[in-house]
Amino acid sequence: MNIFRIAGDFAHIAAIIILLLKIWKTRSCSGISGKTQILFAVAYTARYLDIFTNYVSPYNTVMKIVFLIASYATVYLIYYKFNSTRTRDTDHDSFRIEFMIVPAILLSLVTAYVFTFIEIMWTFSIYIEAVAIMPQLYLITITGEAESITSHYLFALGSYRALYIMNWIYRYIYEDFYDTIPIVAGIIQTVLYLDFFYLYISKVLRGGTKLPV
Repeated sequence: MNIFRIAGDFAHIAAIIILLLKIWKTRSCSGISGKTQILFAVAYTARYLDIFTNYVSPYNTVMKIVFLIASYATVYLIYYKFNSTRTRDTDHDSFRIEFMIVPAILLSLVTAYVFTFIEIMWTFSIYIEAVAIMPQLYLITITGEAESITSHYLFALGSYRALYIMNWIYRYIYEDFYDTIPIVAGIIQTVLYLDFFYLYISKVLRGGTKLPV
């Protein structure tokens, strides 16, 4: 554990809290891609299949439980609690996620370090999380704007990935450790946020209430 890993985890938790509060307080999922949240739930489910068989530390176990519960709670709110055309962008949230899931499965079969079910699922989770944000970014592009609270959520989520890159750099320098699969996937995921980061800083943080695209 190091400061970048811990900061990244808490940025991730902050993003989840921002999103859940936004949905619950407004009683609406407008501007939120349900498909992105499904992909996150799939990613965490695949990654944490070892939650009861591979104990690392209390911190690690608690984080796994938090991310699993939060991801399923978000999907529940979007598709059940507040599922209506009035509170959800059903027409605009139309990104074809199968075009990401199938390649991620095939790639994980080819690149998994060990050809076991748990290892393949872990590898798949890394790849699918890297591109899970694409339906959300696509939704913003289609609608042409994002509420500031949605923008704060995306910024916190992007910060989590950027801090994890710093974590990998730290571990490589001080622990002589690196893992190619999550590093490459994390860089790809961070790159997807770059244009959003620029718009967020130039528009939202300078007083705008919405993020034009």
